[in-house]
Amino acid sequence: MSSFSSHLIDAYRWSTMGLRQFNLHLARKNGTVPVMILFYHRVANDYPNPWSISEADFDEQITWMQQNFDMVDLAECQRRIREGNNTRPTLSITFDDGYAENCDYALPMLIERKIPVTYFVTTHHTKNGEPFPHDVERGEPLPANTIESLRALSKAGVEIGGHTRTHPDLGKMTDPEQIFDEVITATKEMEELIDQKIRYFAFPFGQFENLNPLAYQMLKEHGFDGICSAYGGLNEIGGDPFYLQRIHGDPMLARMKNWLSGDPRMKSVEKYDWEKQLAVAQGAVQSAQ
Repeated sequence: MSSFSSHLIDAYRWSTMGLRQFNLHLARKNGTVPVMILFYHRVANDYPNPWSISEADFDEQITWMQQNFDMVDLAECQRRIREGNNTRPTLSITFDDGYAENCDYALPMLIERKIPVTYFVTTHHTKNGEPFPHDVERGEPLPANTIESLRALSKAGVEIGGHTRTHPDLGKMTDPEQIFDEVITATKEMEELIDQKIRYFAFPFGQFENLNPLAYQMLKEHGFDGICSAYGGLNEIGGDPFYLQRIHGDPMLARMKNWLSGDPRMKSVEKYDWEKQLAVAQGAVQSAQ
């Protein structure tokens, strides 16, 4: 079934290649080639699950990406978005949660190839060495990164990012004090633990319903450089560089090639309106007081 799906996706990609190449030509000419950001969770061969990819598949994807994109960090993504002129396909790699197995192969490989990576981790699980609840529910309590490993990664050039204290669905939270603890306090604690400034934050789950405009406001007010969602979409040149949309690092290479090589449907992904949702959330808080 996977092979059949792969062939169908490849067929769609090639059938739209003329349009893709035309759009890329125009974007290069106008300096509007969009910036794309991927997020992975776990690279490992054991205990496969929907949020894991094998070492071989990850290697194959990264090799293809190196051949076709400028591989940059989030700060460079933001610079290209902000300055309004990008003529090259641009891609950034991120990880969410903080799985220990990523230190076995994926992160050393990225470091060796000098590919920038931002690594978003939850404070509670890395600080206390506890597996994530979604893994425990599956009967597979996979290990989380330790603070020592995060310090080593940071020294090796990996950007460590915030990902809340306990990996909750922030979209369901309305108490400002609770949100502040998960988003700001927990991230500041992580800064102290790894002795490194944390500049970026990624929302757990990251779909529309999991985002929280009150958290967005707090992150802006406390000097974070940027925030990340996870529902897909492109980062348009000249757009808001503070808010970065990310695409799931799917294990199937054919799907990744399709998404990242100008799938016309990617432009139609609706972008979350933070200012509109913030006004709604602030009104709800005032009504409850």
